Amino acid sequence: MSRLQLAINVNDLDESVAFYSRLFGTEPAKRRPGYANFAVAQPPLKLVLIENPGKGGSLNHLGVEVPDTDAVNAEQNRLAVHGFATTDERESTCCYAKQDKFWVQNTPNGEQWEIYTVLADSQTFSAVPRGEAMGCCSSTPTSSSQAVTDSCC
Repeated sequence: MSRLQLAINVNDLDESVAFYSRLFGTEPAKRRPGYANFAVAQPPLKLVLIENPGKGGSLNHLGVEVPDTDAVNAEQNRLAVHGFATTDERESTCCYAKQDKFWVQNTPNGEQWEIYTVLADSQTFSAVPRGEAMGCCSSTPTSSSQAVTDSCC
């Protein structure tokens, strides 16, 4: 099953988890220091909360979670036919998961879109120490002019 991913920055993770648990009637699927995600059944949504004090309420990034690497490849090929540039990341570690993904480049407003699948759980947030990552899940979100290398989620 594919589902839309919405990753938002939050000031207080505990407060946000309590709010979204009540709002969607479900507990987080994963919770780690500074991070939580919800796998909401209806509507199909992966809601990611990234503790980023002072940036609460802002968009971190957007994504589409797909069932497997074949679906990641199919989407990347489909977008290539339509002239979209992408940045490929395979077996990357981010948001406490090992993933195959790609990022869509040159979005009209600088928003960051990823198409990804989760391969396995991880005990680490990222392959790059938190706060040093250059991508969407870093504790300091990137500007649209920065490369989306070493990113996560």
